[in-house]
Amino acid sequence: MKKEGAFNRAEMNMFIRRTIFFLVLFCVSLCVGYVLMQWIYKVTGNPPELIAHLLTAIVGLALMPLVGYVWAWIRGEERKDRRFIFNKQRTELLEAMSRIAKGDFNVSVKMEVEQGPYQEVVDSVNTMARELGSVEKMRQDFISNVSHEIQSPLASISGYASLLKNKSVNPEQIVLYADIIETESKRLSKLSGNLLRLSALESDYTSMERKAYRLDRQLENILLMLEPQWAEKQIQLDVSLPVTTIIGNEDLLSQVWINLLQNAIKFTPEEGTIGVTLDCHQDEVVCTITDNGVGISPEDQLHIFERFFKADKARTRSLGGNGLGLSLVQKIVKMHGGQVTAQSELGQGSEFVVSLPLTTEKS
Repeated sequence: MKKEGAFNRAEMNMFIRRTIFFLVLFCVSLCVGYVLMQWIYKVTGNPPELIAHLLTAIVGLALMPLVGYVWAWIRGEERKDRRFIFNKQRTELLEAMSRIAKGDFNVSVKMEVEQGPYQEVVDSVNTMARELGSVEKMRQDFISNVSHEIQSPLASISGYASLLKNKSVNPEQIVLYADIIETESKRLSKLSGNLLRLSALESDYTSMERKAYRLDRQLENILLMLEPQWAEKQIQLDVSLPVTTIIGNEDLLSQVWINLLQNAIKFTPEEGTIGVTLDCHQDEVVCTITDNGVGISPEDQLHIFERFFKADKARTRSLGGNGLGLSLVQKIVKMHGGQVTAQSELGQGSEFVVSLPLTTEKS
């Protein structure tokens, strides 16, 4: 029944279009006939009014085939032009898709005729080319960043290993060079570990196990674990951790708190202050970690969660950072259905706020 209804509507539309075309053709023919007869009457003189109207109508009807032929010719030429344009458009689309298939994403197909039959295809191809180009740029940047991060410690290890072969090196220098090699080796190990974690989280986070556990107790244990680091710099802790139970992956979230607290310790001066507070709301818990360290510029705050980004490259490298910690933090928090934000001022310190749902079924 639906097909029959659609067929009847199509027939009705065709009938209406043909009727309109006939009426337009009839009116145009009469107008042409009227103009032609007026010109003839100027030469031969005007006949009686009734005969003039009859002659005008007869000439107009006689001109209908001619007007129809001219109209058809014009439409035919227009169709040829459109057919040429559409064939050209189809060729450009095929060439663009061929270039994309070969890895060339610098492609942009221009639409010759707006709202043509290929409009959606052209838009889709252009969108696909832009997105694939963006992914390719990210891949190249990632390879470049990884290569740079690996090359720096390898160069140090190679250089100091060569110096150790020198027989004139005294014992103090041997210890110093060995310490540097050990430090750079740990940097490489930490880099590879973070890369593996990111890869694992992005490829198979749907199977993440969740359970209820005490978040306040977890933060207390991590602060105790990091005590040698903050005690060495005589950092004061301002802690407020009410009893809080959440549902999440305890191991993954521990990496979030370790990363954020280690960053706070690294960039807080001696005898500085670090704050750790928990606030429970109706459907979420908010953990705020603050410090009165060096701070982050507004420009750098836009990129701090990007992979390999370092606000102060020289200082971060000297402290053993590789620019992946905050990327891991953001990834893990998002996996738990939460969000992490940062606020900071240069010379005034930083504040990282992690919001997590108290209960979530999101995977």
